[in-house]
Amino acid sequence: MSETVTISCGCGQTRLAVQGAPIASVECCCTSCRTVSEKIERLEGAPDILTPYGATPFVMYRKDRVTFVSGVAGLREIRISPEAKTRRVVATCCNTPMFLEFSHGHWLSIYAGLWPDDLRPPVEMRTMASDVVAGVVLPDDVPNAKSQSFGFFKRLLGAWIAMRFRVPKVAATQPLDG
Repeated sequence: MSETVTISCGCGQTRLAVQGAPIASVECCCTSCRTVSEKIERLEGAPDILTPYGATPFVMYRKDRVTFVSGVAGLREIRISPEAKTRRVVATCCNTPMFLEFSHGHWLSIYAGLWPDDLRPPVEMRTMASDVVAGVVLPDDVPNAKSQSFGFFKRLLGAWIAMRFRVPKVAATQPLDG
């Protein structure tokens, strides 16, 4: 599982290389992801992010398996509030969302839209289905957990153990608005 795949923003200026298998491929239905995804989608030239049912697709990778190949200087972050523990990072060259990072997390949730269709890992589960907008019905093709499931946390813990409990640093960014 040492295959490396290079993925990029819409215009190709910002590129990441990911190595090996992901921790998981998920769609997050939480209000925070939906709110920030809607904000990103309104940026000039930004791609659509949300699924028709309002989920944000991510492919989760250990930080030590992600390499920033180019475009780091053009990365900017968006936080839902100044004290938020998560940051969503956008490539400003074309306003493509790149990844979500949890403070002190050992993984990156990379926006699934960066992968070409034929290389994108298939969705394995949805999380935070309890936050779906009223009246929206989720497909039943994968598990739709009301929060983060035991299996979700088991995968994250397994990855962290494999990393010997390290939490690598990721490229520093400035706020998108400032």
